[in-house]
Amino acid sequence: MSSCRAPIFRRRQSFSSSTEQAMELGMIGLGRMGANMAQRLVRGGHRVVGFDFSAESRARAAQNGIDPVASLAELVAALKAPRALWLMVPAGAPVDATIDNLLPLLAPGDTLIDGGNSMYKDTQRRAQRLAEHEIHYVDCGTSGGVWGLQEGYSLMIGGDEAVVARLAPIFATLAPAPDRGWGRVGPVGSGHYTKMVHNGIEYGMMQAYAEGFSILEHKQEFALDLAQIGEIWRHGSVVRSWLLDLTADALKKNPSLQGIAPWVADSGEGRWTLADAIELGVSTPVIAASLLERIRSRDKDSFSDKLLAAMRNQFGGHEMKKE
Repeated sequence: MSSCRAPIFRRRQSFSSSTEQAMELGMIGLGRMGANMAQRLVRGGHRVVGFDFSAESRARAAQNGIDPVASLAELVAALKAPRALWLMVPAGAPVDATIDNLLPLLAPGDTLIDGGNSMYKDTQRRAQRLAEHEIHYVDCGTSGGVWGLQEGYSLMIGGDEAVVARLAPIFATLAPAPDRGWGRVGPVGSGHYTKMVHNGIEYGMMQAYAEGFSILEHKQEFALDLAQIGEIWRHGSVVRSWLLDLTADALKKNPSLQGIAPWVADSGEGRWTLADAIELGVSTPVIAASLLERIRSRDKDSFSDKLLAAMRNQFGGHEMKKE
């Protein structure tokens, strides 16, 4: 008999590495992800100046060793040239708006790093615009979620090779370890492109786990303990993964998933991955199906399902359930 334990994660990074050069960074956006990243950098010996529109977020950041400021102008003024600023704001218009506000404040040689889930084509466009002002733009696909502060972040970096090399101490501290979990994957845009495909793969993996555990849950004859099975699979199985660790832990805490609505969001990367796959002529049926299942989960009053029932009744006289 086995009980489900909390997930076993990778070896935690030591923050006392003397081989890393202490740097300073401006963090724009002190939400859950940005604040945790800033805190990890501070623990690694770097100086972080943070800006967020929320006074509450700035106050929390101050408690964790981050120097908070109340405006972008104060942020830029608090950093020595050449400056490095990390954008951790929602993809799309907020990134462009932040760049618009920063541009008059920055100087040639400064670097902006976009660590959010921006569309790679937007990243290339922004880099071209900033290059006209001799400002470097680096895109960093960032994975790690709420566990990143403790375990480190997977960083997929796009940008000029020399610029990325200069910022290496920042990436090495944020990563699970200085020598792994991060790297420059190519020119500007490639970091966000790699993260886009990463998230497409994530969609497919999550869908496969969800469907498999659903089959087990429906086999009432065996009264299977899903948390126990998840725990068994975590060790030695070819389907073991960190995602399975998290799944097993979720099932341990809430075996029947009580109180969780069957509604799954998507933040865009799966759609972008699928669109690019179609453009490239690459078959991606698993990613496509997983994305469609997420969209389907939001249809509380499914017209298509009602019509399917009506069609079966029309041609075969099959019974239709009434609401």
